[in-house]
Amino acid sequence: MSVLIVLFLAAILVLFSGVFEKGKYARYIGILGLIIGLATSFLPDCEFFAQYKSMYEYSYNAELFTKISVAVTLLLFFLGGFAFSNHRSHQSELYALMLFALCGGIVLFGFQNLVTLFIGIEILSIPLYVMAGANKTDLRSTEASMKYFLMGAFATGFLLFGVALVYGSTGSFDLYQIHDFAYNNPKNLMLIMGAILMLSALAFKVSLAPFHMWSPDVYQGAPSLITAFMASVVKISGFFALFKLMTIAFGGIAGDWINILGVFIILTLLLANVMGLVQTNAKRMLAYSSVSHAGYIALIFFGINNFSTYILGYYLFAYSLATVGVFISLIWVEKIKKETSFAAFNGLGKREPLLAVVSTISMLSMAGIPLTAGFIGKLGIFNQAIGGHYEFLVLVAVLGSALSIAYYLRLIIAMFFYKEDNFHNTERASITYNIVSVVIILALVSMGIIPDLFAKIFGL
Repeated sequence: MSVLIVLFLAAILVLFSGVFEKGKYARYIGILGLIIGLATSFLPDCEFFAQYKSMYEYSYNAELFTKISVAVTLLLFFLGGFAFSNHRSHQSELYALMLFALCGGIVLFGFQNLVTLFIGIEILSIPLYVMAGANKTDLRSTEASMKYFLMGAFATGFLLFGVALVYGSTGSFDLYQIHDFAYNNPKNLMLIMGAILMLSALAFKVSLAPFHMWSPDVYQGAPSLITAFMASVVKISGFFALFKLMTIAFGGIAGDWINILGVFIILTLLLANVMGLVQTNAKRMLAYSSVSHAGYIALIFFGINNFSTYILGYYLFAYSLATVGVFISLIWVEKIKKETSFAAFNGLGKREPLLAVVSTISMLSMAGIPLTAGFIGKLGIFNQAIGGHYEFLVLVAVLGSALSIAYYLRLIIAMFFYKEDNFHNTERASITYNIVSVVIILALVSMGIIPDLFAKIFGL
């Protein structure tokens, strides 16, 4: 919980820094706060917080996912100077909201109680509703904010109704008391309905079909850096919360919800990858890519073993790095050309070769090509599902991966094989963007060659 306190205080400082020089130093304060928070996450938690264990516990798993989320957010903050160049008047608010949302994610990593789960989801979600509409003069951004808010309200209704049914049947909000009740009363209809409603609510948060409809419009309309945050940090938080809730609280009634989740996965993998093939806008294509990855990640529920949490952390970190890697190029192209169509990327390999290379390696990692971290992540999840005798789901996932290669290649071909025809701006990528690109390239390739590097990075 010490990390949570550090990041919350950093968010307050970033917010009030907007009073001075129009928030000129907000990003630097945020980066400093994230570095201190990341360092704190490697230290033992303060014993003072042990008294709150029944509501929030900074466990081994919470520590791992906190480190991953803070590290990814730190990379995004480094990209913020250029990405938020047209938000000078309210950039401090945007950085502060990102940190507040991160605090909500950290609450989700350690929740021990359904009340804490709800609080974490709301702290995570409310800043996102505001950030999605940050481009105040862009109708797409306003639409994104309204659509995300309205769909989020429905999801919250599902969640609260589910919590009410679970509490009504078990008489407790505590995960482990619910766990014991579920094992002793596996046929309790009220409990089963509550679990399914909560599964549906969290499926919305992680963009599993058929609860994904908001994703393409919101991802396209929101500022690109915020979209990258949604596709990485928010997905990390949502999936760990879903994994923890369903495996601990509702493990005793898994037979009643696991098949429903399997249907969600099949719908997600087929629908998202087919829709990705017909997109002409790179940002919208990446939205469907994010939806498809929700399907791959959800396979972690099938064939669960002692390494499942580690595999989940590895995959989410590899996917998040790749997401940031692609958005480096997308942010730069969008700023220069004011659009994100595939044609806008024509000739990027010649104009900004490092940005094109990091995006290429990132997309190859997303597709699961060998010698990248994404390949190791998918291999781990697929191997676990096969071990649990869910070969059909793995077959659907492999088919989805094959389809995804086609739309990733379209963007790669545009960057390297099409001649640039409309780069009229002489601005070049900053040294910060180049450094972050190199870090992501090294991380994705190194983790693909030496998988144990993930454990060494996070002190496991």
